[in-house]
Amino acid sequence: MQAFMDKDFLLSTETARTLFHKYAENCPIIDYHCHLSPKEIWEDVRFENITQVWLGGDHYKWRLMRCAGVDEKYITGDASDHDKFMKWAEVVGKAIGNPLYHWSHLELQRFFGWYGALSAKTAEECWNTVNKKFSDPAFSARGLIRQSNVDIICTTDDPVDSLEYHELLAKDTSFATTVLLAWRPDTAMNIEKPEWPDYIKRLTSVSGVSIQSFADLKKALHVRMDFFAAHGCSLSDHALGYVMYAPASDEEVEAVFAKRMGGGKVDAHEQAIFRHAFMTYVSGEYVSRKWTMQLHYGCRRDNNLTMYAKLGPDTGYDCIDTYTPSDQTAAFLGSLEKAGCLPKTILYSLNPADNQAIDTICGCFQNSDAVSKIQHGSAWWFNDHFQGMTDQLTSLANLGYLAGFVGMLTDSRSFLSYPRHEYFRRILCRLIGEWVEDGRYPADEELLAEIVRGISYENAKKYFSFETKKIN
Repeated sequence: MQAFMDKDFLLSTETARTLFHKYAENCPIIDYHCHLSPKEIWEDVRFENITQVWLGGDHYKWRLMRCAGVDEKYITGDASDHDKFMKWAEVVGKAIGNPLYHWSHLELQRFFGWYGALSAKTAEECWNTVNKKFSDPAFSARGLIRQSNVDIICTTDDPVDSLEYHELLAKDTSFATTVLLAWRPDTAMNIEKPEWPDYIKRLTSVSGVSIQSFADLKKALHVRMDFFAAHGCSLSDHALGYVMYAPASDEEVEAVFAKRMGGGKVDAHEQAIFRHAFMTYVSGEYVSRKWTMQLHYGCRRDNNLTMYAKLGPDTGYDCIDTYTPSDQTAAFLGSLEKAGCLPKTILYSLNPADNQAIDTICGCFQNSDAVSKIQHGSAWWFNDHFQGMTDQLTSLANLGYLAGFVGMLTDSRSFLSYPRHEYFRRILCRLIGEWVEDGRYPADEELLAEIVRGISYENAKKYFSFETKKIN
């Protein structure tokens, strides 16, 4: 019997063990998409206990606790940090097959040196042992990042953001990790949302462009992209229900804009027209600026309206959307290619049934601009578990070029989430090791090492043209 989560966890062959321990394990981390707060990194926030850093904003864990019947008091309510941890320990102790079980134990092992199995039986021991660590500066926000060997972090930032903390971090030569920004203009694009008119007023204020038309909106976005570029931005991120293809004339787009600005509601077709025009415009900007475009889609958000009213978005009430039409994705990318404004693009679908479609779409638009210019993004959100990662990697290998893959990201708000990169690397090495020992690829250690190190670190650095910070 394999020991519980030992040094060879998930490494099922000798080849896998060699590839992981010799080549993947110690690679630095490039976290090119996350939701960490640049303010919290700058301020180097400290935590009183593990609940604050582990459960404070983690809707993955909240969702699992609700599935186990835990009262909301112990999830987002007013229970003590101690009691919330006890409830989480009770739930995760029986979460067999869930990636949160593995992630939680990797975090306890790597950061806190606690190698037990967390459950209701061991919760008090774990609580007492782990919380002693938080008086050590190594367990502040920056300390946890340092412990994780993180080279580069990309946060997600709105066009109206001031970027003041990015400015401060860029000048701080005491912190070796490079903290970059990513352009996330979802609020500007979501024309149907109740808050959209007020947001346009904010964008007017920060850009200095009076936004009375779609043409004005494009001018304001251009101004803000210049501002982001001046602060080192080189990639964007978009959350879409699906990748839409709804070309329309300038007059039709302006009519939709005017209708919404006048207080009217826009229907689904009008939303698609606006989004298509919006995405076409920004894509051209990305090409001229040599930015990468990330498209996250296939999610239906905020399904529990009662809890949305109480807690707001990103609180664990989203699900996979099966309306992710590959014909529109391909048509949209094709229209950008024809117009000469298709940037480097990463496609992530929350629907795992889209793996093969994405890989075949990617193959239609590759060229010598970059290795794997159009990427199939890492298994995302509900898919970043053992089976989901294995399926994404296998599909990419079968239908594309796995050796060109830019690898894992955390997509997380937690400073403890970096062992997810280790989890991914173990699964990658396991899969490749099985192929080698099954005789499907030669046991050429030099080539295998290049592939594994590339996917773990080097490919992302080259693809995004990242440079690490110079430290005095």
